Amino acid sequence: MSKLPFSVFHFLVFLCCFSSAAPIRNGLLMNGNFENAPKPSALKGTEIIGSDSLPFWKIRGFVEYITSGYKQGDMLLIVPQGDHAARLGNEAQLSQRVEVKKGSLYSLTFSVARTCAQVETLNVSVPPEAGELPMQTLYSSNGWDSYAWAFHASASVVDILLHNPGVEEDPACGPLIDAIAIKELFPPRYVMGNLIKNGDFEEGPLVFRNSSMGVLLPPNIDDDNSPLPGWMIDSLKAVKYIDAFHYTVPQGRRAVELLAGKESSIAQIVRTQVGKPYLLSFVVGDGSNSCSGSMIVEAFAAKETVKVPYESRGTGGFKRAQMVFTAISARTRLVFYSTYYHMRSDDMSSLCGPVIDDVKLVAH
Repeated sequence: MSKLPFSVFHFLVFLCCFSSAAPIRNGLLMNGNFENAPKPSALKGTEIIGSDSLPFWKIRGFVEYITSGYKQGDMLLIVPQGDHAARLGNEAQLSQRVEVKKGSLYSLTFSVARTCAQVETLNVSVPPEAGELPMQTLYSSNGWDSYAWAFHASASVVDILLHNPGVEEDPACGPLIDAIAIKELFPPRYVMGNLIKNGDFEEGPLVFRNSSMGVLLPPNIDDDNSPLPGWMIDSLKAVKYIDAFHYTVPQGRRAVELLAGKESSIAQIVRTQVGKPYLLSFVVGDGSNSCSGSMIVEAFAAKETVKVPYESRGTGGFKRAQMVFTAISARTRLVFYSTYYHMRSDDMSSLCGPVIDDVKLVAH
């Protein structure tokens, strides 16, 4: 039997494997879950030898290839998705070159776990933009959290870099990284009858379908590069972006959970007319994630404040709230946060809080 001619399919596979930049798509980066392993000859124990030995990634410094269940001293390392993850040692770095749309806004979603150090940070950058994620606070009981970070593409090909800036006595200490994905975000637009942008929170970072962790939106993020378009996370702690597949969402498919009391808040600045009254309305509820107790969501606008109590059984539910205020400037800052800290009753260690959704602002 004669051999088949070199097909278009084979040609595309060839391009995929040998192109210097992976084409953009919403979902995992190439080998973003690290299930495509280095060759055995490129491993010295768990350490990866050679800058090109981890398929589709460039590495620098002490990078380890970790299999779920690997035991380090008395600590058993668990991988949240799949069987493998990468660990960044002292000053180590992972990078991948990706094709994007110049000028567009993108968000990265990735899972990260702290290992040895009590105070670890992870630097995320797409030059010339960079951010630092503090990892002192663990929000989930299994030690893994998923974060989102956003950037504007300054060129049609960009380098995504994850870097551990820490220096520990043990070079094997450092954050574990898993499941790195990308999503293009679109500028929020005003909807007829609502002065709030993205008030239903439907536009936001990629949420992993096979993970129930939700996605943390890191603190101190302004609205220029927010992974939640239109909104700022102007607090010391993160807020959580949740989806209807894993949580109870009051309306639509997405909502925001306020995790850390007054240290976890979101805000938006809207254009208003001085002296004109406005009606702010929103929904308060719980995500059906065993977060129970007496909750209060506080909302601020101009000189007005409203405190919305919500008695949560942790099984889902919501109530509507509203507040009337009079604008005192041409731009009004709207802020939402939770009054109290809460822990999930099923593990007594995971931070949780009230859910907000369906935020609307209209002239009154």
